[in-house]
Amino acid sequence: MSASAQGLCEFIDASPSPFHVCVTAAQRLDAAGFTELSEADAWPASGRFFTVRAGSLVAWIAGNDANAPFRVVGAHTDSPNLRVKQHPDRFVSGWQVVALQPYGGAWLNSWLDRDLGISGRLSLRVGNTIDHWLVRIDEPILRVPQLAIHLAEDRKAVALDPQRHVNAVWGVGSGSRSFLRYVAEHAGVAEADVLGYDLMTHDLNPSRLAGVDQELVSAPRLDNQATCYAGLEALLAAEPSEYVPVLALFDHEEVGSQSDHGAQSELLPTVLERITLAARGSREEFLRRLPRSMVASGDMAHATHPNYPERHEPGHLIEVNAGPVLKVQPNLRYATDGRTAAEFALACAQAGVPLQRYEHRADLPCGSTIGPMTSARTGIPTVDVGAAQLAMHSAREVMGAADVTAYSAALQAFLSPA
Repeated sequence: MSASAQGLCEFIDASPSPFHVCVTAAQRLDAAGFTELSEADAWPASGRFFTVRAGSLVAWIAGNDANAPFRVVGAHTDSPNLRVKQHPDRFVSGWQVVALQPYGGAWLNSWLDRDLGISGRLSLRVGNTIDHWLVRIDEPILRVPQLAIHLAEDRKAVALDPQRHVNAVWGVGSGSRSFLRYVAEHAGVAEADVLGYDLMTHDLNPSRLAGVDQELVSAPRLDNQATCYAGLEALLAAEPSEYVPVLALFDHEEVGSQSDHGAQSELLPTVLERITLAARGSREEFLRRLPRSMVASGDMAHATHPNYPERHEPGHLIEVNAGPVLKVQPNLRYATDGRTAAEFALACAQAGVPLQRYEHRADLPCGSTIGPMTSARTGIPTVDVGAAQLAMHSAREVMGAADVTAYSAALQAFLSPA
């Protein structure tokens, strides 16, 4: 299966949380002959492998050469959303309410008046041990209601307080209904056995092709599941070359990546070193591989907005369905420099897809990616790339359908250059 817009829609609909992204990717890898490895076990030298740490996954295709440089495609599994607080049950003005709080830079107004489900992970007591279960409820149980326009102080806009205005209604009355008990019962476990959880909301409207000629993809979590999907398909299609192709999907990018499995953790450097050690290479050989390696930090890019063209850098028109986007920012919000830009431009030429070049307006703050931190953490030269989209960080986003295939083709050429 090569990357396609419909394939992306199916990937996103199967993956409402970072934990589900890893399961969806693992299923594709397993079907393609990859073997899952535990970090606690010894690793074999050559083959097709992957390992999962919570909401992050690293996959690779290795031979017996401990000197071959790495080609890494990096992405992130998390997306801005609303997450369940530790004491979620509230009773307000006759309503049963679930207390939520924003995760990452969620565009809060986009989460109002949507049918929301719940997904994530339960950490359970099983005897004297802990087990972790994924949970997913695709029922419209939660809704964050908008204030009626007649009650607003300013009818042009309502300022949302993340503490008070993004809690969700899920029932009426003043009973003692427990939200956690409801989730536990849906998962088939006892509420008393739930010792911890990571629960989040997701929009129940399915991903779909849109536009008059189905030229667009309308979906939640395009930032950054579009890169997770494109990178996964690129790895599965990678051709044998002098490089070791690696796919690294990290959780927690939207909140700074500082966790045991974020891009600022030891996860990627440890995996790369263990690949070297498994091939009977030394730490010296591992360190010598890094400067000859390269990372493509994949994250989504801003298409020029037709209603706000003045918010974009003049001379840098970015269109959907016009090819992958090279992202440059001289103050290192992106990791791209001239040498790494040239490598990705060469990959696009090899894949036969056009390349667009993005710079952010100098008078607006620029977002960042896993690129700068991955480059600093590993010492590997890094390029920041993406696919163009609108409505970044909204509950629902839009990108070009043709860009899915082009983006994946460029990443495949990057992983296994001719």
